[in-house]
Amino acid sequence: MIATGTRLNTRLMSVETYKRAAAARAIDFVRSGMRIGLGTGSTAQHFVDLLGERVRTGLDVVAVPTSEATRAQAERLGIALTTLDETPELDLTVDGADEIAPDLTLIKGGGGALLREKMVASVSAEMIVIADETKWVATLGRFPLPVEIVPFGTTATRRAVERAAADTACPGPALLRTGRDGHPFVTDGGHWLLDAQLQRIDDPQALATRLSAIPGVMEHGLFIGLARTVILAGPDGVRLIERL
Repeated sequence: MIATGTRLNTRLMSVETYKRAAAARAIDFVRSGMRIGLGTGSTAQHFVDLLGERVRTGLDVVAVPTSEATRAQAERLGIALTTLDETPELDLTVDGADEIAPDLTLIKGGGGALLREKMVASVSAEMIVIADETKWVATLGRFPLPVEIVPFGTTATRRAVERAAADTACPGPALLRTGRDGHPFVTDGGHWLLDAQLQRIDDPQALATRLSAIPGVMEHGLFIGLARTVILAGPDGVRLIERL
């Protein structure tokens, strides 16, 4: 009866609780002296909160935030911060994801920080992705793919993004992201975002190659070969998935 009741209570846990459970498991990978990349988004916020608790009890780390929001949170918690200019190589990055495929290819950028997130992940010896189990998918694409672009020539860039998607067998419209005020969403780097509604991306590498070649595209939300470990949390607990 106790086991049954425990399982029932677990299944009633909120998604936020799952996110925090994944973040708590990621804290186990952190050691004093590490240089850490701090992700952006609701799941990464839990990791930063927990890291701040460890710092207050003596953990000695320095961190690079991937957004101004994460920077503000980390400063408030007393986490020592640096920049990629000062610290161009990192030991570990912990971040969330919008979708995770079985080969640990990701879609990221729902929070609008994909350019900085990818820069930080690319200079890290290891990237750990933390998420609730709803982010695990058989095939990427149901979540709109963010593409960060320069504001100049938006229509031409949008059309090129749509052609690239169609040419790689995942056609769909690329919509300009707007804020609550109806104006274009502006990233911390001063760029705009397109959200490509593709539904299914069977060949992420081919699409990534095409998008990267478009003038006006600063970066896209396909993270390929960057995540080494994924920590998923859900009703049945926390599990680690590692890329072979």
